[in-house]
Amino acid sequence: MSPLEASGTKVGLRERKKQQTRETIARAALKLFAERGYDETTLAEIAQAADVAPRTIFAYFESKEDILLCEEGHFLNELRRRLEERPAGTTTVDAIRAFLAAMKQPDEEARLRKQIITSNPGLQMRMRGRHAEIEPMLAESIAKDLGSSPGDIRPRLIAASMTAAFEAASNRILEAESGDDPLSHEQAMAILDEVLNFLRGGLEAMQGN
Repeated sequence: MSPLEASGTKVGLRERKKQQTRETIARAALKLFAERGYDETTLAEIAQAADVAPRTIFAYFESKEDILLCEEGHFLNELRRRLEERPAGTTTVDAIRAFLAAMKQPDEEARLRKQIITSNPGLQMRMRGRHAEIEPMLAESIAKDLGSSPGDIRPRLIAASMTAAFEAASNRILEAESGDDPLSHEQAMAILDEVLNFLRGGLEAMQGN
C-alpha cells in the first residue's frame, strides 16, 4: 500500500502513475544496494534497473540517500500529523500509541532496507540524524499536554526521555530480529507498549503538578 493510500487520500490516475514510478525506482535501488552495496551503487545504475532516465530520479528523490530512507520521511510526516491532529483529551502518548498500532507489520523490503542501513555505519549516522527531528516534535506536543509556558523546560526533558526510551527499545528489537530467534511483530509491539505505559505514568504525574 502506498503512503497516499495508507493515509486515506483519494488517489487519481496521474498520482497513481507517479507513485508507481516512485515505488519502481525505490525497489530497483533497494535490490542493487543489497546486491552490490550502497556505496558502490550509482544513480545511473538505479535508473537503468528501473528503466527510467537518470533525470527522472530527481523528479522523485533528492539523492541516493533519499531513495533508501524514503520511508523515514513518510514515518516522520505521519507522526507529525498524528500529534498535531490528535483529538481533544488525548495525550502525546495516546497519539503515539495510535500511530504505532496503525503501522503495518514489516515486509521483506522493510527488513532488507534495515539490513542495508545497519551494515553501513555512515547510513546509521544519517538515520540517527533524521530521528533527531522527533525530539522537538514531541516537545511541542508535550508542551500542549502540560499547558507549558515558553520557558518551561519540562517538555524538552520529557521528550528527550521519550526519544531515549524508544531508541533503546528499537535497538532491543533490532538485535532480536538479527538473531537466531527473531521477535514477532506482536512481541515487538508488546515491548513498545511497556515503554508507552512507563512514559504515560510519568506524563500523568507531571500533569498532576
